[in-house]
Amino acid sequence: MANIVQFENVGLRYGVGEETLCDVSFTLRSGQFHFLTGASGAGKTSLLRLLYLSQRPSRGIIRLFGEDAVILPRDRLPGFRRRIGVVFQDFRLIPHLSAADNIALPLRVAGMAESDVARAVREMLNWIGLSERATARPATLSGGEQQRVAIARAVIARPELLVADEPTGNVDPAMAERLLHLFHSLHRLGTTVVMATHDWHLIERVPGAHHLHLERGRLVDPDPDPPVTSPVPPIPPRPDAKPSTIVRSGL
Repeated sequence: MANIVQFENVGLRYGVGEETLCDVSFTLRSGQFHFLTGASGAGKTSLLRLLYLSQRPSRGIIRLFGEDAVILPRDRLPGFRRRIGVVFQDFRLIPHLSAADNIALPLRVAGMAESDVARAVREMLNWIGLSERATARPATLSGGEQQRVAIARAVIARPELLVADEPTGNVDPAMAERLLHLFHSLHRLGTTVVMATHDWHLIERVPGAHHLHLERGRLVDPDPDPPVTSPVPPIPPRPDAKPSTIVRSGL
């Protein structure tokens, strides 16, 4: 498997004082699934910001898709970011756009034909159970609905790297399971997934997943793995779902 991300002795400091991240080293390979855990303030969000190129490290080496991301020229950042899907903890939906138009953004930026965009967005809205909210703007959506729109936007273009910061924190357990299945399906198709979570139940649902655990800004061996329950089961389409390219492709 090809290396998608490599961190070597990475440190990150905001201003003065102790480093937020210290001597962080790890490798993410194509198609792997990684859970990122740690207490509040351990540095999880800072590590994710480095992964999706929102922040540069104070020291160390970060290689992304085989290139040195630390010295990457600014004019190349947009092309790299299009290869990364991000689910932000605070959603970051564009307030004046509808749910459908928020989801469509990555496809339109990539230059996809509008007829193909419309079809893909309809399928994704149906899959996340928001077909009837397609024209709603973010301010009129509940927190859980906004979370689903944010996730749909992040995954619709099948990114090579998917970075998710507590992506199931605002949805009910049934929808959390469904969204985890979506991430797991992308992983099986070759997407490298990094998902920050506090939910051990979700971690148990992906046997073979890797585990990155932060304590006070340092990667440490996680606690002994909890007993593994059953793997993520196939989830049938919603009762009102129509056959789609998403379903046929395993998503």
